[in-house]
Amino acid sequence: MNGDLQTAKLHTFIDIFSAEFSIEDEKVQLSEIVIPKIQRDYAQGRNEADVFRVRKRFLAALKEAVVSQNTTLDFVYGDIDENGRMTPLDGQQRLTTLFLLHVYAAKKEGIDSKECEFLNDFTYETRYSATEFCSFLVNEYKPSFEKVLSEEIVDQSWFPLDWQKDPTISSMLVMLDAIHECFADVPNIWYRLKEGAISFYFLLIKDMGLTDELYIKMNSRGKPLTQFEHLKAELERTIREIDKDLAESIMSKIDKEWTDLLWKYRSDDNIIDDEFLRYFHFICDVVCYQLGGTPQGKSDDEFDLLYEYFSKDSKNADANIQKFVSMFDCWCDLGSDSPSEFIGKFVSKEHETGKVCLNTVDIFEDCLRNYGEVLGNGNRKFPLNGIILLFATITYLQNKDSVTEEEFVRRLRIVNNLVLNSEDEISDSENRTSGNRMPAILQQVEKIIISGIVDTEIDKALNAIQLKEEIEKIAWLENNQDKAEALFELEDHELLQGQISIVGLDDTSLYPRFKSLFECDWDLVDCALMTIGLYAQSETTKRYQIGSGSRRNITSWRNLFHKSQSNISGGHFDNTKKILCELLSKNVTFTDDYLKNLIKDYVALCESKSEYPLQYYYIKYPHFRPGSHGKYYWAEGIDKIYELSVLLTKSQPSESSYQPFLKTIDDEHLSSEYRGRHIILENIYISCVNDAYVVFRNDNDEEVYRIDISQNDDGIDTENRLEKLRNLYNDILAINNKEI
Repeated sequence: MNGDLQTAKLHTFIDIFSAEFSIEDEKVQLSEIVIPKIQRDYAQGRNEADVFRVRKRFLAALKEAVVSQNTTLDFVYGDIDENGRMTPLDGQQRLTTLFLLHVYAAKKEGIDSKECEFLNDFTYETRYSATEFCSFLVNEYKPSFEKVLSEEIVDQSWFPLDWQKDPTISSMLVMLDAIHECFADVPNIWYRLKEGAISFYFLLIKDMGLTDELYIKMNSRGKPLTQFEHLKAELERTIREIDKDLAESIMSKIDKEWTDLLWKYRSDDNIIDDEFLRYFHFICDVVCYQLGGTPQGKSDDEFDLLYEYFSKDSKNADANIQKFVSMFDCWCDLGSDSPSEFIGKFVSKEHETGKVCLNTVDIFEDCLRNYGEVLGNGNRKFPLNGIILLFATITYLQNKDSVTEEEFVRRLRIVNNLVLNSEDEISDSENRTSGNRMPAILQQVEKIIISGIVDTEIDKALNAIQLKEEIEKIAWLENNQDKAEALFELEDHELLQGQISIVGLDDTSLYPRFKSLFECDWDLVDCALMTIGLYAQSETTKRYQIGSGSRRNITSWRNLFHKSQSNISGGHFDNTKKILCELLSKNVTFTDDYLKNLIKDYVALCESKSEYPLQYYYIKYPHFRPGSHGKYYWAEGIDKIYELSVLLTKSQPSESSYQPFLKTIDDEHLSSEYRGRHIILENIYISCVNDAYVVFRNDNDEEVYRIDISQNDDGIDTENRLEKLRNLYNDILAINNKEI
C-alpha cells in the first residue's frame, strides 16, 4: 500500500474541483462529485444517541482545525470517469459533511457566488429529492441566522413537505443545525477552509488495483453512521501528530490487511465495523492492564480510549501504538491459515490428543462478536478468563520465532488449567476483596507462554494452589513423558478442569478408572463412596459439601475435587482423596451394576452387624440425597453426626431445608417455619437429636416423651432409628391426641 500512497494527493474540498487526474493516460479535470444511487443515505445527522456523540466529536475536530491547527481526514477513495465525474466509493459521509460546512461558511460570510460556484458540482443521486435539495441549498437559500436553520429551510417556498421523509435531507437538516451551533462564533471560516485547514488524501481505485470484492468491503461498513469511520479518521489524525509515516502505514493496514483479516468474520450484511471496534476495545483494555490499571470506572468511549493510550499526550504512546499494531498484525502473519484454522490446530471442545480443551474453541471470533457486551445478569459476554486466554494466544503469535507450536500448546494448557482454577482470583475491580489482579495475571501468563516458567513470585496473580500443582506436573512430566497423554486426558475431565490433586501423580493406573467411574450413574457413585467413608468436606464450621447424584449439579463434585483453603484445613480434602482412590482401586472398570453390588453388600453388612452409621441411612433412604447442591448443615457441629439438615440451597438453611430422618417419617407435617427441623402436630412437635427423638409440647416446649437410640462407644447407632420411630409413631400420635 505504501507505493499506492505515493500516488495519493492531498486536497481540500475546494481545490479538488480544479484538480487534474490521469484517466486512461489522459489528464482529466474533476468536473463533479456524485453520490450514486448504490450508496446509502447520508447519515451523520441522524437523531440517534450514538450518532449524536460521533457528530459532536467530528464537528469539534473540524472546528479545532479551522480555529487553530490544520487536520487531515481519512483517505477518500473513488472512481473518476473520462468526463471528470468522480464517484466516491469510501468517504461519502465525510465529503457530504464538508459540503454542508462549505455551504454554511459561504452563506454565513457572504462569499461571492462565483467563488463558491463549485458547490453546485456536488450532487446526490440517491433520490431525486436529495439532488434538488442540494441545488436549492446552494442557490436559493438565504439564511437569516436568526432562526433555527432547519426550521427556516423547511419554511421555504421551494421546500416540499414530503422532502422531510427523505432520510438524506432530514439528516442534512440536523447537521446544518449542528454546524451552526458549533461554528456560529467562529470567524473567517471560508478563508481557513480555502487555506487548507481541513484536507484529505484522494486515491483513485485503479491506482490501488482493487477488486470488486474490496469495493464491496469498502462500502460495507454497516450502520448508517459508524463509530469506525470516525475513529479511523481520528486515529489517523492523532498518530500523525506523533509520526506521519506510521500513521500512513496504519491507515494502509486498516484499509487492506486488517480489513481482509476481519472480512472473514463479517456478518451476513457484510459488516466489519463492530468487529474492529470490539477488538480495539480488547487491545485498549490489555494496554490498560499492562500499565497496572483497570478499565473499571473508566470511560469506554472509543475516542476517550484513543486519546488516553495513543495520543501525543499519552506517556506510553509509542509503546502502546506498537502494541496496537502488533496485536492486529500477528493474526495477519499466519500464512495461508485463517485465525480460526490456526486456533483449531491447538484447541478443541472436548479432549483431543495434542489440543487444549476450551469451552470456546475460536476465542478470537468470540472476542470479535462479544467483547464489551453484557448479559442480562450483568456478567460479561466475553469474560476476563477469555481476555487471559486470548492474550496468551496473541503472546505466542508475537513470539512464535522463539516458541515452537509444541511448546505453545503445552503452555496454553498450563494457562488454561490456572484460569479454570482461579475463579476467585480473576478480578479487575478494585472494589472486590481480591482487587485488580489482571496486571499481575497477564504478566504471569506472558512469562509462561514465552519461557514456560511458572513464576510463583508474582504477587496477586493466579491461584497459588494451582500454580503449585502446575509446577509439580512440569517436573513430573520430565521423567514421565510416556504418561503425558493420560495426565492431559484426566485434566480435561469435566469434574476436574485441570486440577488432578484428588487423584494425584503417584498412580496413573487410576486415571482411566476415574473416567470409567464417572460414566456411571452419579447417585450410585455418591453411595459407593459412602460405603468406604463419610467423604464430606467442610466449607464452614457447620456447612459441608457432599457430591450430588444429579448431573445438573456438577458444581458439587467440582467443589469436592478442587483444593481450597477451606477444604485443605482439617484434612478433609485428603480424606476425600483417600476414599476416592480406595474406590478406584477396587476395579479396573466400573458399571452401574458393579456399584449397586458394592452398595447392596454394604447395607447388608451394616444390618448384619446392627451398626448404622450416618452413611447407612444416607445410602438406604432417598430423602438424604435430594440431588440438589450436595450441601449439608450441622447446627451443633459434625460431632453430633445425626443432627443434620439437608440444604436445598447453596449456602444457609432456609424454608426448603429439612431434617432427613423426620422427613422420611412424616413429610406431610414437617415444618417449613422451623426449617424442617420439627414434625409439628396439633399439640406436640418432634425433634431428632444425636441419640434420641424428643417430643415437646407446643404450648410451653416441655419435654413429654423421649425415644432413646442405642449407640456403641463410637457413637454409632446400634439400632435403626428410622425403623424404631416408624414402629413407635402410633404411640406418638396417641400422645398428640390425648389431653396433655
